[in-house]
Amino acid sequence: MKGKHVALLIVLILVADQALKFYIKTHYLLGEEHNVIGTWFRLHFVENEGMAWGLKFGGGVGKILLTLFRLVAVIFGTFYLRSIIQKKYHTGFIVCAALIYSGAFGNLIDSMFYGLIFSGSNPFTIATLFPAGGGYASFFHGQVVDMLYFPIIHTHYPDWFPIKSWRGDEFEFFSPVFNLADSSISIGVIALLIWQKKFFPEKKHTETVHTSPA
Repeated sequence: MKGKHVALLIVLILVADQALKFYIKTHYLLGEEHNVIGTWFRLHFVENEGMAWGLKFGGGVGKILLTLFRLVAVIFGTFYLRSIIQKKYHTGFIVCAALIYSGAFGNLIDSMFYGLIFSGSNPFTIATLFPAGGGYASFFHGQVVDMLYFPIIHTHYPDWFPIKSWRGDEFEFFSPVFNLADSSISIGVIALLIWQKKFFPEKKHTETVHTSPA
């Protein structure tokens, strides 16, 4: 796979990810939700500190550490992608690496710059781009924008459920709210796990048996 094809894939993912985030950030109130297809595919605007799938990590200090870790990973990933392309690794493996790289890069942009270029989002005011009074946070402290929500099943745990304390409680599948960058990372990792044997086939070693005449 050529480097220009990998670069095009990364750019397409980044543009799609950032375009959707910009739209949600500048058109939705924090917590606002709209159905896209029925009730099982919705756009629901939330923000998080930077981990995939809306997870949190260690408050303000954790936020900086997470952003720095992602920055180092993206820098390392740039050189790693270049290396595996030059060494002509399996195309599928290169694509998976590019997906993971793109996802990490997409969320890194939010963490590094969104606090500087956007006003804060809340349930009453829609954020603006490049506000006159400055952004809502300093460099490295931006919140990651999430919006994809797929509550495919919404029900309650039955009375016969083995864990008594959960009986009657609400159950929802799939509950996390995520973004395209998270999806890119997840698809890349899952594909690697499924097709790792195809990407890295084991070399067969044949033993040659030498015999001498009696």
